[in-house]
Amino acid sequence: MNQNKSYTSSFILLTTLFFLWGFITVLVDSLIPRLRELFTLTYFQAGLVQFAFFGAYFLLSIPASYILSKIGYKRGIILGLCTMALGCVLFYPAASYRVFGIFMLAYFILAGGMTILQVAANPYVAVLGSEDGASSRLNLSQAFNSLGTAIAPAIGALFILSDKIKSSEEIDALSLSAKEAYLSSEASAVQKPFIGLAVFILLIAGIFLFAKLPKLMSEKTEGTYSAAFKEKNLMLGVLGIFFYVGAEVAIGSYLVNYFLDMNLVDVIKENSLMRSIAESILNSGLTENDNKAIVGVFVTFYWSGAMIGRFVGSYLTKIIKPGKVLGIFATIAIILIITSISTTGLVSMWSILAVGLFNSIMFPTIFTLAIDGIGELKPKGSGLLCTAIVGGALIPPLYGYFTDQIGFKSALFFIIICYTYILWYGYRNSKKILV
Repeated sequence: MNQNKSYTSSFILLTTLFFLWGFITVLVDSLIPRLRELFTLTYFQAGLVQFAFFGAYFLLSIPASYILSKIGYKRGIILGLCTMALGCVLFYPAASYRVFGIFMLAYFILAGGMTILQVAANPYVAVLGSEDGASSRLNLSQAFNSLGTAIAPAIGALFILSDKIKSSEEIDALSLSAKEAYLSSEASAVQKPFIGLAVFILLIAGIFLFAKLPKLMSEKTEGTYSAAFKEKNLMLGVLGIFFYVGAEVAIGSYLVNYFLDMNLVDVIKENSLMRSIAESILNSGLTENDNKAIVGVFVTFYWSGAMIGRFVGSYLTKIIKPGKVLGIFATIAIILIITSISTTGLVSMWSILAVGLFNSIMFPTIFTLAIDGIGELKPKGSGLLCTAIVGGALIPPLYGYFTDQIGFKSALFFIIICYTYILWYGYRNSKKILV
């Protein structure tokens, strides 16, 4: 009874971390329009922000797992939180001095802290109970990660983007004193939320400092990466994470352009239900908004589908073999993409948006299947799996290249290949032929 109570309280505490890094990841995205003006960035420089995020996962996941094997999971979580807090604090001088390099350093450190948390928290939640329930628990924790990503845009709009951002031309037209006053107010709008976040993160670190987490894994292990590389199912899972993150980010990143390419603005305006949805989200008439905003509001359904799917997936993976659920969801994703390719109008739009719902369980399910049965190698396995998140930096540009060559719809067959691999990996694990 006491053990179950300990597991429950520890699970709730760890789940707050999933919410936290989901919330912060999207909140930083809300900064980009303001940062472009504050730092006078080119679009290329603005694009480097995402590379700083995914680069942290690629460069730091394996070192993070090594650190965890030396200091333990609890201290690792505290280290990750303190690193995140440091990154948030650095937003203050970055905004004050308007130096893009300091901002990039701050974002990299912030992402580095989240990397440590991911490497520590994902396997910890997976073993916080029976092995049969690992996928269910991680899906539930990841659902709260999605809740964080769903709430962050509203918070960002309220506290970071609430006032009108001037264009470069408008800023240049200001007098020297007015320009300095405007940029100072812009800096303050960036600084206050992130100093508040730093304080909040440090409070959570303090809670973990005094929390009693059950010791479930051998943390100071003699396992090596050479041993981890020999675990075939783990390495196949690393590829699965690579393809999943890449495919999800590729679809999400190009949805607005895809919808514009299909001339969906007029279709939305002519459909009373779609028009009503767009106007309610934009809180204004469609004639007052840019075409990108009109189709962009529907992208919300792609990302919010992940949250709904993870809550449902937490139940499904409890009553059905996780590998089978993964295979079914990947199959449906493929069918939906083919539907979008072969149709036009609202059918094409909603079928590709629905892929988000079936993306939902893929990361946590692949993760738990990959580390299942590897014992003391879990920290190293977690590091390798989190490194594969770099797929989000590599696959979207490839999809963009294919789009330039053969168009959006034909390029989606490249994304289908990614989901086909995930389908195979789920099928492989549902059969339990892990040789």
